[in-house]
Amino acid sequence: MVGAQWGDEGKGKITDLLSVSADVVVRYQGGINAGHTVCVGEQTFKLHLIPSGILYPETRCVIASGTVVDPKVLLEEIRHLEQLGISTKNLFIAETAHVTMPYHRLIDIAEEQRRGKNRIGTTGRGIGPTYADKSDRTGFRVLDLMQPEGFREKLEWIVPLKNVLLERLYNLPPLAVDQVAEQYLAYAEQLRPYIIDASLLIDQAVRTHRNILFEGAQGTLLDLDHGTYPYVTSSNPVAGGACVGAGVGPTIIDRVIGVAKAYTTRVGAGPFPTELRDEIGRHLGERGAEFGTTTGRPRRCGWFDAVIGRYAVRINGLDCLAITKLDVLDELESIKVCVAYHCPSKTVEEFPSDANLFGRCEPLYETLPGWKEPTGHCRTLEELPPKARDYLEFLAHQMKTPIALVSVGANREQTIIVEDPIHGPKRGLLGHNGD
Repeated sequence: MVGAQWGDEGKGKITDLLSVSADVVVRYQGGINAGHTVCVGEQTFKLHLIPSGILYPETRCVIASGTVVDPKVLLEEIRHLEQLGISTKNLFIAETAHVTMPYHRLIDIAEEQRRGKNRIGTTGRGIGPTYADKSDRTGFRVLDLMQPEGFREKLEWIVPLKNVLLERLYNLPPLAVDQVAEQYLAYAEQLRPYIIDASLLIDQAVRTHRNILFEGAQGTLLDLDHGTYPYVTSSNPVAGGACVGAGVGPTIIDRVIGVAKAYTTRVGAGPFPTELRDEIGRHLGERGAEFGTTTGRPRRCGWFDAVIGRYAVRINGLDCLAITKLDVLDELESIKVCVAYHCPSKTVEEFPSDANLFGRCEPLYETLPGWKEPTGHCRTLEELPPKARDYLEFLAHQMKTPIALVSVGANREQTIIVEDPIHGPKRGLLGHNGD
């Protein structure tokens, strides 16, 4: 399951729904810069690292090697769930996942400030610097924390190097090796019961014919290789990232499900062709409670963009879609959908790879009538207002991909299941394979 926009598509709720049929849920990339909100009855769960499947006591939840783990935040999340009566006995952490260290957070914040007007809009949680050290082969993995002597020995040459950056480039105080070692070795002992060879656990689940759900964080347009670079995350949220991040081969994946809002949002900097800076944009933000789960930052809101939608279908090989927050559009007289861009000197229907060109694209819209009726009570397509069904069919037609799920509210039960997105015949709203 992947995000088909710039993240924040409502993947937490969809993961929660799909976890009913899953024996194992695997988070394969990202870190605490991601946030999933799940509403069950009167309770709201805000998760950052732990997969939403943890709410089902028999579901195994894996934080795989492609993620980066902040031990402090992860332990806080575990304690919070336990206090709410949610067991974490089925939580597993890959021993080869990389660890976010104190200097990663400090460098992330300082570097973003240093960029000035060229800021990317990071969360300041140290994710980018953690992945940078992973690529530079100077990072710490979870298994390093399990070996106190080797961990401290490596700290004694890594921390002085980072202190040079902190002191000379960013004018920040240095970190003390002893303090970092004491803090992280304490975290290690608390996390030790959860640490496993995640790839082996997943392989065993495959061989015993278990249902496995791979859960991506962020979204397609934030992918490091295929997103709106440089305004992207530091990992690969796209479907192919599941194989690398979880340590499995592509032949085991049966279906790819994309999640998209009925409109579009974006957090942080970067081009956003359909962004609305008017009363309608404010209405979408207020009605959709568009504030980041991780940072609390207000999200930029705009009309649905079918150009990036088609791109997400292509990059991920999407089999079907889950459309979320349809109810946010209930009060609008008319609704626009971007079907193409007018770029300098030409019109394009496909996403341009050139970031500078993308930044100069203007949306070309088709306008559909609003339905001006509440949809939060609907549980079948037939109960939706006809114009709401027309809108969904228009999105499916534009993206040439069937819609399997429609969310009409934050709570678990506020969902229309058009077909089983895992075992269904891939028909959705448009018939077989979206034709």
